[in-house]
Amino acid sequence: MRLGIGSFAYAWAIGVAGFAPPRPMTALDLVERAAELGVRLVQIGDNLPLHRLSERALDELQARAAALGVDIEVGTRGIAPEHLTNYLELAERFSSPILRIVIDTALHHPDPVEVVETLRPLLARFERSGVILAIENHDRFGAATLAEIVTELASPAVGICLDTINSLGALEGTKEVTAILAPLVVSLHVKDVVIRRSNETMGFVVEGRPAGQGMIDVPWLIQEMHAKARSPNAILELWPPQGPTIEATIATEDEWAKTSIRYLRAHVPGT
Repeated sequence: MRLGIGSFAYAWAIGVAGFAPPRPMTALDLVERAAELGVRLVQIGDNLPLHRLSERALDELQARAAALGVDIEVGTRGIAPEHLTNYLELAERFSSPILRIVIDTALHHPDPVEVVETLRPLLARFERSGVILAIENHDRFGAATLAEIVTELASPAVGICLDTINSLGALEGTKEVTAILAPLVVSLHVKDVVIRRSNETMGFVVEGRPAGQGMIDVPWLIQEMHAKARSPNAILELWPPQGPTIEATIATEDEWAKTSIRYLRAHVPGT
């Protein structure tokens, strides 16, 4: 297991809907930031879509990452065959051991049968490449359904990208999800939060925290991955709140990343 940072550790700096930094962080910037943090692994997700980069920009990213000794894992959103084939080629280009995917897009929410039928014809290509398709738990499907999809596909080229918090959207907790999915996990997103009553007490608020300062039992989680999972890397993601200004928000995000990496170094073996 290696420690890395994901592009969703810097979501505010990259830019989200309705929040535009003066100079949005790029994939090249993310690699530079990883090196500054002493981290030699980044996972670039769908908030920094690699397929939109020119050949020249991809070459520059590849060369700079190699010069800094930073490895790149590739991620995207959506399961359209042409799109996944394009991203498989990008994963091969960057020697990424996985292609992390979120199944849903804004316009496509396939059921489990469609997911299996869409992915199955692509598996031989993934198997030949040695790239594992890492399906992320992302709100809509429960852990049992995701396990059924992976079992039905029955390929060493398919596994799970386990996010510690996303399954709250499916009314499932971290330990419940880990118990079901751990043997299938090929990538781990470490994201910490606290859950508290809203000020009116009618409902709950989920608030991000730096790793180790929330409710996720990180030492237990890493132990479970070490004992049961398929050698995943641990990728930091963050949910910092929006501050009073763009500058303040991005500064908080950066400080949380530094704090989180310091904490995780003590718990991720081999780091």
